[in-house]
Amino acid sequence: MRHRLPPPLRLRSFALLWTSSLANGLAQQMLVVAIGWQVYQIHKNPLDIGLVGLAEFLPLPLLALPAGQLADRAPRRLVVAAGLLLQVGISAGLVVITLSGAHALWPFLAIGATAGGASALTNPAGRSLTPEIVPAELLPGAVALRSVASQIGVVVGPAIGGLVFKFEPVAVYLTAAALFTLAVVTILGVSSQAARAPATALTWKSLVAGVDFIVRTRMLLGAITLDLVAVLLGDSIALAPVFAATILDIGPFGLGVLRAAPSVGALLAGVLLSRRPLRFRAGPTLLGVVAAFGAMMIVFGLSRSLPLSLAALAVSGFADMISMNIRATTVLLVTPHELQGRVSAVEWVFISASNELGAFEAGAVASLIGTVATVVGGGVAMMGFAASWPKLFPPLARMGRLDELEPEAA
Repeated sequence: MRHRLPPPLRLRSFALLWTSSLANGLAQQMLVVAIGWQVYQIHKNPLDIGLVGLAEFLPLPLLALPAGQLADRAPRRLVVAAGLLLQVGISAGLVVITLSGAHALWPFLAIGATAGGASALTNPAGRSLTPEIVPAELLPGAVALRSVASQIGVVVGPAIGGLVFKFEPVAVYLTAAALFTLAVVTILGVSSQAARAPATALTWKSLVAGVDFIVRTRMLLGAITLDLVAVLLGDSIALAPVFAATILDIGPFGLGVLRAAPSVGALLAGVLLSRRPLRFRAGPTLLGVVAAFGAMMIVFGLSRSLPLSLAALAVSGFADMISMNIRATTVLLVTPHELQGRVSAVEWVFISASNELGAFEAGAVASLIGTVATVVGGGVAMMGFAASWPKLFPPLARMGRLDELEPEAA
């Protein structure tokens, strides 16, 4: 049976890391559903949900650089375990809030800020742990498998959370706490012999070393900023409620289907990449899939057919997974081991900012020029950026196969 698994999962430490990621992802998505419902019920104001999201985001830019430094100086599995233990405490706090009636918004804002701090602590170390335990030739497949774990959480977690919440709200948080505990136990079982960075003095230069490395490495800078710009301007899934209610007229269940469609495509791409990593030149492929994502957003924006809309979203998720795999693998392969945590911290800020600010941008522009025009315009912009990026970042356009990449000088 084991020989049928993708090669990275045959490695004990990576299998434990993957299990930890899966448990963490499921728990996170269950919390999103339960917290969102309880917060909305307080004042019946969608702004409250946005405030919780803002509370979760604010700690990230404040803690990213220190968290990256910590990930490069301390055992990364212990840093991840500490962040996951904080999530167990958060789940316990939500149990207390729920039992007390959940009548006030401020406890959820406090929980959101704490969860944001836990995410800022955990992600740089967690994202940097993979190259410590997986050989370079298996790294693209390992990155894809971690994305598969994430997408399983996105697809399955909300459904489980909503079902459990319907019968007993407290049970959602207890289940999440159990999953976070499982994630702690499995991450502690990961074995890594990689050496830590030298215990040099903490200086401003050391703190911003990840930023400096990304700016100097034009291929890496091009890949990360392309993802930021593309998601910020072109990913319009945040407007799915408008399409479900007024354009496609499919109701709340249809909204759930729309939201799940990109993850279904991404999950399929992740499974394929985990078994057969990308064999084409990574630079042109990245530009191509970003353009394809933009084209699918145009189709989605113009569609008045549910099957066509679902197909466009699924293909967009498929393309986005390939883009993410190229970017994430490039970061891990070209970054020296001693800078992995700090570079991953900066990358995580870019990713989170594009997701959070992208949703805000889509809503703001849609209120000015209309939903369809916003989605179609965003898709056109994505295709335009993909076409212009080779001139702005020639090293990215010339980038060859992922298995040919080597660490750059620190």
